[in-house]
Amino acid sequence: MLDYDFMRTAFAAAGVVAVVSGAVGYFLVLRGQTFAGHALAHVGFTGATGAFLVGVAPLWGLVLTTVAAGVGMGLMGERLAQRDVAIGLVLSLALGFGLLFLHFYTAFATQATALLFGNVLAVETGTVWTLAALGAVSLAALAAISRPLLFASVQPELAEAKGVSLRLYSVLFLAIVALATAECAQIVGVLLVFSLMVGPAATAQRVTSGVGTGILLSVALALAEAWIGIALAFFTDWPSSFWITALSAGAYLLAALPRPAWPRQASLLSHQALDQPAPSLTPRKR
Repeated sequence: MLDYDFMRTAFAAAGVVAVVSGAVGYFLVLRGQTFAGHALAHVGFTGATGAFLVGVAPLWGLVLTTVAAGVGMGLMGERLAQRDVAIGLVLSLALGFGLLFLHFYTAFATQATALLFGNVLAVETGTVWTLAALGAVSLAALAAISRPLLFASVQPELAEAKGVSLRLYSVLFLAIVALATAECAQIVGVLLVFSLMVGPAATAQRVTSGVGTGILLSVALALAEAWIGIALAFFTDWPSSFWITALSAGAYLLAALPRPAWPRQASLLSHQALDQPAPSLTPRKR
């Protein structure tokens, strides 16, 4: 499989995107802004199709429009959580404009399909270096604001009382999300961004409550899902985006399954249910 240049390029591109999406997606899920991230992907589709019209590389149109939309959403501050209807209308309008741009320039219908559903096997070597540069910027910016961002995400009222600007960090974070979304669209497409941006992070938060451990687990899951999905696509000739989304959903469902109680814990619960005194957990003295 790795004898082919396009496969090595696909693994490299997916690895870069998975690391960025796993780290950024953890904070996205923690802050409850997954719908906003989904909207950014739709806005990016409009930018990419508009870039086709003016003769610019679609990746740069995707990046510029998503960053602009992310900054605009960040300026809305904490009111963003109460504006799901407005965000839904914006993303629908964005898709409508994208289809209008394709109507005027139908020669790029194939590229539009790749934008919507992704085609990691068609990524070029130059694009990998561009993704690596954007990923480095995203991770560096996220590391720089991670501590106040975590404070503002977990305890926003206390953070604001301590002088942390919620709006500033919302703008900065959503700009980082926009860059990560633009990268994810190159791998799984605009419509399936959730698979790498949300799936691994949500699974990690179901498994562990530690922030550092959760971020590492989210990155590891995103890497595993991306690379295994590409390998399965090579051997089955099914789309890689399907395999990545299926693995992401499967991992979350496994993490969401109820965990069996330990035998002693189950015994305690049964005694409580029967209103009987539970056995002592301390060893008796002989």
